[in-house]
Amino acid sequence: MATLCNLVVDLAALPSDSSSVATEVADDRTLAWIDETLSGTWSSEAAAGRNIVARREDAPIGFATLDARGLKFRWLNGLARERDVGLFGPFGVVREERKTGLGIFILRQALQALRERGYARALIPAVSGDGLIRYYADSVGAVVAEEFDRAALLAPRPRTLVMASGNGTNFQAVADASNIGSLPIDIVALVSNDARAYAIERARAAGVAVHAVTWRRNEETRAQYDERLLEVVRCESPDLVLLLGWMHLLADAFVGAFPEMLNLHPAFLPLDPSHDDVGLPDGTWIPAFRGPRAVHDALTAGSRWAGATVHRVTPATDRGPVLARKPLPVTPQEEEAHLMERIHAVERDLVKAAVSRWLFERPE
Repeated sequence: MATLCNLVVDLAALPSDSSSVATEVADDRTLAWIDETLSGTWSSEAAAGRNIVARREDAPIGFATLDARGLKFRWLNGLARERDVGLFGPFGVVREERKTGLGIFILRQALQALRERGYARALIPAVSGDGLIRYYADSVGAVVAEEFDRAALLAPRPRTLVMASGNGTNFQAVADASNIGSLPIDIVALVSNDARAYAIERARAAGVAVHAVTWRRNEETRAQYDERLLEVVRCESPDLVLLLGWMHLLADAFVGAFPEMLNLHPAFLPLDPSHDDVGLPDGTWIPAFRGPRAVHDALTAGSRWAGATVHRVTPATDRGPVLARKPLPVTPQEEEAHLMERIHAVERDLVKAAVSRWLFERPE
């Protein structure tokens, strides 16, 4: 949709309920369920606020977040900053419950909870489509308070550099999305540390500049290679660096030089980067498989779950803030190559979702 609308609800006008609403900090199972069932970018928002969670037989079937703090989306720079305005969302229910009234019940409970927290108005942000606007108007009397042109929120198109060491399927997905305009970025270069990587052929076919920067181990130290790599990337002046299957641990100086850098990792990582395990939608826990052999390590450990995560890059390997993630069940006796194919299918959409989120969160 071309327009995003911020809706406002007058909380005083809602029917009053004498009983107080119980809210909760979403547990790891609920957060993973959100990622698996609804949206891979929502769990970090849910973790930033209080939540209403509906469950059946202990499994989540619907949720709404309220009063999330610290979000950086561009549509939260106006009305959302007023002191009497409380933030609603994200919000969703499983498909089979969408005509049962559960969604409206959760919505009204969350708005009542905002009123109990002292807010006079609720902001329902970034709503698109006449049908959804009408749903909120009919359910809780929401009205349009702010309108944003989606293209303007996404502008300007960032100079984007991709780093890849392998086949380049995720480079291809991002390049295709850029070409058709669904992902408004300009890919200015591909850097690979393997001159044989098929990602190079994909980049050339897409008309993208290629830098094959291989480590000449007999001629230079690792520090010298890292410095050379840094200079190659710096000369492209990227606004955004995407590590899409990049298989070389970057030096701290490199990470510091490009603060807007995202990494795609083939494992389901915890939202809290200090944690070394992660909860799953079925209530089980697995280790956070970090490092270059994440899929192999998951299978070796007998894990019933794999997945993918896009996170910001920090000096601590695979421990940056998460932008998007998706859990993926492992089938019995699954081979590594087959699991990797399924993970790649998940990654292609996940990368596009994470980059879109990054675009909406950039400082204006």
